Amino acid sequence: MIQPLAYIHPQAKIADNVVIEPFAVIHKDVEIGEGTWIGSNVVIMDGARIGKNCRVFPGSVISGVPQDLKFAGEVTTAEIGDNTTIRECVTINRGTKDKWKTVIGSNCLIQAYSHIAHDCEVGDHCIFSNSTTLAGHITIGNYVVLAGLVAIHQFVKVGSHAFVTGGSLVRKDVPPYVKAAREPLSYAGINSVGLRRRGFSSEKINEIQEIYRVLFVKHNNVTKALDMIEAEFAPTEIRDEIVDFIRNSNRGVMKGFGSGS
Repeated sequence: MIQPLAYIHPQAKIADNVVIEPFAVIHKDVEIGEGTWIGSNVVIMDGARIGKNCRVFPGSVISGVPQDLKFAGEVTTAEIGDNTTIRECVTINRGTKDKWKTVIGSNCLIQAYSHIAHDCEVGDHCIFSNSTTLAGHITIGNYVVLAGLVAIHQFVKVGSHAFVTGGSLVRKDVPPYVKAAREPLSYAGINSVGLRRRGFSSEKINEIQEIYRVLFVKHNNVTKALDMIEAEFAPTEIRDEIVDFIRNSNRGVMKGFGSGS
């Protein structure tokens, strides 16, 4: 299933039923799981670890050297989970000695011309639309949707089930379950459509909405809002996830509704 015009280093570890199209280049320290398809003109460099049943479309470069002047040739990896699709001309850099790896989860769709820099950690079931750009050291939760042309500052965190609208500049952390929009980026409601699609009950969606009303709509400062949330809402997995995310934010979270610049 390897076309004769592809170059595969003899020490690369390729499962028996991987399909590699003409003009693809696979370097030495590479592992590719069974059922994966590698398109023409893809370059997979040292450190790549690609799971099962992935699809990597033409022009993509996987596990390229980090675009970090501090990088000194350390042995690091770029790891991609099972059933993930990498569309045309995507670039994914391997890690630096900060985390030693860049990680993309399973069942993700990374659309054309997106870039994922060194030491990023992306969860499962994420969708990055065309030309999404992640700087280094970014953490993305599960089921996150980033619309086209989103650009995210280094060290930012985006919580699970969040949705960020197209063209957004993300300089602050985006908590889980929300929609983020406008400039500067701010709260635009909860991601109710996405949550319903993923089977969240009306009760859970209402709980999320009421928690964020205290935090973002009523114009409380963050410390007061978190105290109110813990006092007024019974402990649940959702409540604790939101509170822990905000308390542990190093960059601070995005602005609330109607807070302006």
